[in-house]
Order: sequence, then C-alpha cells, then structure tokens
Amino acid sequence: MNSVIEKKVTGVFDEIVQRNPGESEFHQAVKETLDSLVPVLEKYPEFAHQKMIERICEPERQIIFRVPWTDDKNQVHINRGFRVEFNSALGPYKGGLRFHPSVYLGIIKFLGFEQIFKNALTGLPIGGGKGGADFNPKGKSDAEIMRFCQSFMTELYRHIGEHTDVPAGDIGVGGREIGYLFGQYKRITNRYEAGTITGKGLDWGGSLVRREATGYGSAFFAREMLRTRKDTIEGKRCVVSGSGNVSIYTIEKIHELGGKVVACSDSNGYIFHEKGIDLAVLKQLKEVERKRIKDYLLFHKDARYVEKGSIWDVPCQLALPSATQNEISGKSAALLVKNGCIAVCEGANMPTTPAGIRVFQEANILFAPGKAANAGGVATSTLEMMQNASRDSWTFEYTEDKLAKIMTGIHNLCYEKAEEFGSPGNYMKGANIAGFIRVANAMLAMGVI
Repeated sequence: MNSVIEKKVTGVFDEIVQRNPGESEFHQAVKETLDSLVPVLEKYPEFAHQKMIERICEPERQIIFRVPWTDDKNQVHINRGFRVEFNSALGPYKGGLRFHPSVYLGIIKFLGFEQIFKNALTGLPIGGGKGGADFNPKGKSDAEIMRFCQSFMTELYRHIGEHTDVPAGDIGVGGREIGYLFGQYKRITNRYEAGTITGKGLDWGGSLVRREATGYGSAFFAREMLRTRKDTIEGKRCVVSGSGNVSIYTIEKIHELGGKVVACSDSNGYIFHEKGIDLAVLKQLKEVERKRIKDYLLFHKDARYVEKGSIWDVPCQLALPSATQNEISGKSAALLVKNGCIAVCEGANMPTTPAGIRVFQEANILFAPGKAANAGGVATSTLEMMQNASRDSWTFEYTEDKLAKIMTGIHNLCYEKAEEFGSPGNYMKGANIAGFIRVANAMLAMGVI
C-alpha cells in the first residue's frame, strides 16, 4: 500500500472527527469505510485529487427542527426532529425515519452515511439520507402518535418530495406512523404524491413484500454467502436478535430456507426455544398486541426467557444481528466463534463493533455488513416508488423475485470487488469499495457541486 495515501486517508478522518465532535457512531461508520478505500485511491488517483472522500463525508444538507405536540392530558411536549440529506449524486435522497429516545444528530448522520453506500449497491437510482426524532412511541396512544407525526411532518414536508427526498420507516416508525405522516403531507401540500413516502399501506400505494423486504433480503444474502463455500442454510441452527419487523421476517425466510431460529430478543431480554421460534406467536405479540418478548412464555412453557442477557451467548451456526447498532462486542463475537458460528449476516445497521468484526475476520467467519445485507428494505422501497410512478401494483411473487435478484446482485458485486482489490471473501471491503466507486463516479461526472 502507498503510505502517502494511507496518511492522507488518516488525515481526512482526523479532520472529520474534529469537524463533527461527539458523534461517535458517525466516526465509527466513516472509519470503517475509509479503512477500505486506500487501494481505490491508488487505482483512481482522480478521486483523491477531486477530494471525493471529503465531499462524500460532508452531508449536502442537515436539518434540525422543533417538534411540539400535546399528549392525551393536554400537556405540551417538545422533541427534536432531524433530516440529514447526505448525498444525491445517484438520485433523490432515500432513507428511513427513526423515532427513538437515543436519536441525536450523530446517530442520524451515521445512518445517513451508511445509506449512501447501501443504496448505491442496489444499482437503483437513489441517493442517501436519514431522519428521525428523539421521540419514544412506546406507551403512547394512537392519538398521541398521530399528533406527534402531524407536528413532525408540518416542518418536514417542505424538505421532501418524490424528486427530492423520499423518507420511509425505521425503528419506531411502522405502517401506523407512515400513515399519519403521509396524511399530513397530503393535507398540507394538497397533492397525492404517493412516491414521496414509502412503506405505505397496500390499499393506498404500498408495495407487497415491503414489510418483509429487509428480513427476506438478509436471509437471501446469507444464502448466497454460504453458497460460496458450497453450503446452505438448510439444517442450520440460527439466532436472530431483535423482534421487530426486520427480525420477524428474517426468521420467516430462514425457516422457509430450512434453517431453525432458536432465539430472538427485545430490549429487555431474549427468548430461547430449542424447538424453534413459533413465528405465529411472535407476530401476534409484536405486530398485533405490541407486547414484550417475555410474553412468549405464556404460549410456550418449554421456552426460556433470559432478562437482560446477551442473546449471543446462545450457540448457533448462523448469527443474524437485526436489532440496533453495536450489539455484538468483541467478547460476544469471540463467544460466537467458540460456539461454532460459521457466518454472520447483519440485518441491522452497524450492529457489530470494530472489535467484533476483527474477531470474525481473523477466524475466517463469513461476515456480511449491514450496508450490503440489509439493503433489501430500501431496494423494495424503490420498487414501491416505481409502482407509484407508473400507477401499477405488482404481485407478491413478482416483487419477491425482483428482491431476490437484487440481493444476489449485491452479493456478487461485493464478492467481486473484494477479490479485485486484493481482499477475497471480505464482504465489508467489497461493499465499501463498490458503493464508493459508484457514487464517486457520479459525482465526478457532475463537477464540483
């Protein structure tokens, strides 16, 4: 490697940290990507000359706004809303909205930065962005959530549009919230622009497979990884963290592909069920009743609930972290390897710490980063935009087939780029390199803007 380029990349990272103090998640995401790009800058010196890294790491626009709302007791609350429109070289900004008390600018910037490369890997015409608020929907009534969403959209609406920025859901933002947000957008603008928001209900512009897409896509990517070692998901003992949308549909597709998921979790603890997670019960608890995972025991006395425990203590062959960032530490990764794990496929955004990634790579474990493995959600969101634009509606089978082909394409692109740049089998480097090159080439073509 060229030490001059290495020093330049290190210097760029130091400047980014200095310009963005206190945003540890953003720093982590940037460093993970930049560590892959030295051979790219060696091969394409014009990227360094045109300062592509510096330009990609600086958002095109950062919007922070006040969100006032009243609860059912007529008490006024104030939350903070965010939308970071990171990069539009490939198309309108595209990325979800997260409602969670942990949300602050650094979280949104890390998610938006990852979204640039994730969206680029799909090969579809979408840029990268992310948004959200430090609002906690748990324990709130439907009326309270409606009032919050309406207040949030009253500010956000002026910054979005089907040709500008297209939000979707994320943690804390499901079909209910998307409905309230779109309803307010339509009310304010007096336009039924279905392509402005994705994740809509099937009766009013939504797409079949959108709900399942991130989880299904993660399972498809895991299947392709295992194929490179002449292996399959069939018969594999699996663990999926989380119990939200991504987790539920990862479990569903893993079961369809012949694997057995024995554990899942929420923020309070995890369920272990040796016979395999009962998906119908999980859906009833999480999608219908909105209850905690411990209530699974009311249906299956032979299951075990571990409060505040680490789900990664459960031995498995395939691990699919699908909850939140930095959930697999170096210690957890080492235990997974010790217990026989052969592959890790990230369904969440950056769920493995740098120390955990090093453990997996040193042990020659198949490791798929979230920017590649969980791209199924945004891919199907874009398919929803296509259907909205043509006033069309595709069948479940047709849409799932397109999703499977997109995920296979992402897998193959990451695999090939890793090999081309001297890191065969390193999906993280392959994803970073492939995504960066596509975005950088588009930016070069458009000049210094």
